[in-house]
Amino acid sequence: MPANEIVGLLPGELFVHRNIANLVIHTDMNCLAVLQYAVDVLKVKHVIVCGHYGCGGVEAAMGMRSHGLVDNWLRHIQDIRRRNRAELEIIPDDSEKMNRLCELNVCDQVFNVCNTTIIQDAWRRGQKIMVHGWIYDLGDGLLKDLGVCVSSLKELRILQE
Repeated sequence: MPANEIVGLLPGELFVHRNIANLVIHTDMNCLAVLQYAVDVLKVKHVIVCGHYGCGGVEAAMGMRSHGLVDNWLRHIQDIRRRNRAELEIIPDDSEKMNRLCELNVCDQVFNVCNTTIIQDAWRRGQKIMVHGWIYDLGDGLLKDLGVCVSSLKELRILQE
């Protein structure tokens, strides 16, 4: 489904970057170039990290089998899983566990966006920009706000403590 339809916007009103499991990796020049263009040229006021339940990348990262080169990319999700092991282990249902890891991944990527020089420089310049974490439910078509929204360096520092 096109991203603009999910949020009820017309084509061209949403600038989108996609990759496997919506990862924001600080060495991914493609992602950073898209973010820099959106922030510095288009002057967007909102950056949305939007994952979805049932994400194949998250599912692959949860499994114990090798998928080849993409395992290097998915390692970032395995790190999130490891850091949140205690929370995830108490979830008895595997589907719910995967959904929670999808949510945790989105939250982690929000912080990764906020920790880019692109966003931090924009905030230092006084540019009004908010970074949001949302998740889409493919089953019912609803967006869920994960309650992670950062609009300044001060907020970021508080949230990361």
